[in-house]
Amino acid sequence: MRNIIIGLGLLFGTICAQAQTNNEELLEFPETMQSDMDSLYWDWQSKNLITIDENCRMLPEGPKVSDSIYIDRLSRIPSIIEMPFNDIVKKHIEAYTGRLRNKVSFMLAAADFYMPMFEEALEAYDLPMELKYLPIIESALNPKALSRQRASGLWQFMLRTSKIYGLETNSLVEERFDPQKSTWAAVRYLKDLFNIYKDWNLVLAAYNCGPGNVNKAIRRAGGSTDYWDLYPFLPKETRGYVPGFIAANYVMTYYCEHGICPMESQLPAFSDTIHINKDLHLQQVAAVCNIDIEQLRSLNPQYKKDIIPGKSRVYALRLPNSMAITFLEREDSIYAYDAKKYLNKRTTVAVKDGSTNVKGAKYHKIKSGDTLGGIARRYGVSVSQLRNLNGIRGNNIRAGKTIRVR
Repeated sequence: MRNIIIGLGLLFGTICAQAQTNNEELLEFPETMQSDMDSLYWDWQSKNLITIDENCRMLPEGPKVSDSIYIDRLSRIPSIIEMPFNDIVKKHIEAYTGRLRNKVSFMLAAADFYMPMFEEALEAYDLPMELKYLPIIESALNPKALSRQRASGLWQFMLRTSKIYGLETNSLVEERFDPQKSTWAAVRYLKDLFNIYKDWNLVLAAYNCGPGNVNKAIRRAGGSTDYWDLYPFLPKETRGYVPGFIAANYVMTYYCEHGICPMESQLPAFSDTIHINKDLHLQQVAAVCNIDIEQLRSLNPQYKKDIIPGKSRVYALRLPNSMAITFLEREDSIYAYDAKKYLNKRTTVAVKDGSTNVKGAKYHKIKSGDTLGGIARRYGVSVSQLRNLNGIRGNNIRAGKTIRVR
């Protein structure tokens, strides 16, 4: 990919005055920091397997923290990505540790399920581990999150970008909702962006608003490639993105110091995967294997209508860890269970023509030499009636065909 960074810019300048301003017009929190707690209860798993820990009492608000402590704590996070402190970062940290502390409590529990998945993909591509907290600000760890701009899933892929990275979207399947596939696609996208910008803050900005907007901001900033020089020239929603990312890393590391209790998680650490090469409905699996249908949906959020179109290609079905053997033992019964009810698309259909008998109707088989006029006289009807009954235009008829005469 071509290098699109313009000029050398200003290297490692101080955090500019624009980044330290209190001007609220420049401050825009990410969309997930504006939604309420109810938006997190998205599926069976979050409703049934993430609960309040009765052994940990969370205070309604945390202790006051000085700027010097924030600076010290951020400096001690083991990270490759720069995490400086300023007034804007502070406002995002205070949002997470203040009005969003219940949401943080929930995400800490959900993280037990998702973080190993994120870490595996990041390690495979040798990317900074702190990127595992990017979905905190993207989706609040909701695999079915949908933004106002129609970005979807844990990593909030736009449709066009998702197709570039191999995610399928059709009437039955939305792989942007697939935690595994979308994670690996996001990691590849982040790797490609780093190959362009060689700066992780610019990568984060480009992930949020697109390389075109970042390039435009670089030009308007006189060629600087320091994110904080670009800050006032970025789209409003992107200005809060890097500060939000820094704040997410902070709160997921220092939640205890702010009196935030993780909710109690019973989310499975592992799930089993079955490869499906036939059409299958989740209701068939639920009925034969005695699994809650909502649990199945939560493990397989990519199947929009509960149908796995296995005839088109092989798809993955995720099951609770103990259920793979049950599925394999009952596989034939699963595919056969109420198939006509759940998979009722016809593969062939008969088309009626004029020769099909209608109750009470009379028909005539055309012989060589027959004419419409002669047939009409024989049966005491008019030529126009014959035409209307059989959809005939003109007077041409063919021997061997059958026409309706009454």
